[in-house]
Amino acid sequence: MNSKAIRFHATGGPEVLKLETVEVGEPGPGQVRVRHTRIAVNFIDIYFRTGRYPAPLPNGLGSDAVGIVEAVGPDVSFLAEGDRVGYMFGPLGAYSERRVMPAEVLIKLPDGISDDTASTIIMKGLTAQYLFRQVYPLQGGETILYHAAAGGVGLIACQWAKALGVTMIGTVSSDEKAEAALAAGCTHVINYRRENFVEKVLELTGGKGVPVVYDSVGKDTLAGSLDCLQKRGTLVSNGTSSGPVVIDTMQLAAKGSLWVTRPAMVDYALPRPNMLKMADELFDLVLAGKIVSTPRQKFALADAAEAHIALESRATIGATVLVP
Repeated sequence: MNSKAIRFHATGGPEVLKLETVEVGEPGPGQVRVRHTRIAVNFIDIYFRTGRYPAPLPNGLGSDAVGIVEAVGPDVSFLAEGDRVGYMFGPLGAYSERRVMPAEVLIKLPDGISDDTASTIIMKGLTAQYLFRQVYPLQGGETILYHAAAGGVGLIACQWAKALGVTMIGTVSSDEKAEAALAAGCTHVINYRRENFVEKVLELTGGKGVPVVYDSVGKDTLAGSLDCLQKRGTLVSNGTSSGPVVIDTMQLAAKGSLWVTRPAMVDYALPRPNMLKMADELFDLVLAGKIVSTPRQKFALADAAEAHIALESRATIGATVLVP
């Protein structure tokens, strides 16, 4: 069976992404074939495209999509043809019309969650889950700092923090993004292009600082993030969109015996029962109306390069998806 897919044969700018025709076979033991309906675009895709994260070439791109099971291979008993599923693990190649996937990474979607919503919450919503509920478990009542509060994960994090009773201070790069974060439930928003976020955080906390900072920006915000922390506070370094993070451990001692962690989703979401438990908590919040999430930007599969340009330029708000 022929299918269209985005492939890249060399690392580089968005121009390396090419729409090609590929052959998709029948699923083998433990596999299913999925026809995609929505494909999520994540910043990690850019890391693979540019070579920051190495991958064998040529290759597909993307690891986060939703779709419908078209065919089921032998030894798969928990999925059937016609089931709606989402996934965030597995080999690269989600930027495609259809593909064969290991069944064990697929999450069955509840009927009350649309494909549009599902495409924005599988990777991004489960990222918020493991950051807020596992890496630094929030109990409610804390005041936290969250960078990129109007991003795909950020807008879900705003709503999750509100649901938990957490005071969230979020940073953004524009007034439009500030409005989006506030509308999603962020308590205080700092436009870092106009305000010094360290000074503002200390002002909002009466000079105390916060017990935890969630920082997906990396190099550009590292020093300020550390300065926002209370003694023995925790920096959760969950991304490097502005560049890699290099930490002088002596600075951690000098600033108050700080903790730093660089978590990876795979270590929290696997084995499979962990992932399903995380998904259940996320789906419950969505079905209860406490988290509302739909794509803010949609591009055709063939326009994946344009989607990358928009994401890299910080022009996007919330989630971006490709439509096959």
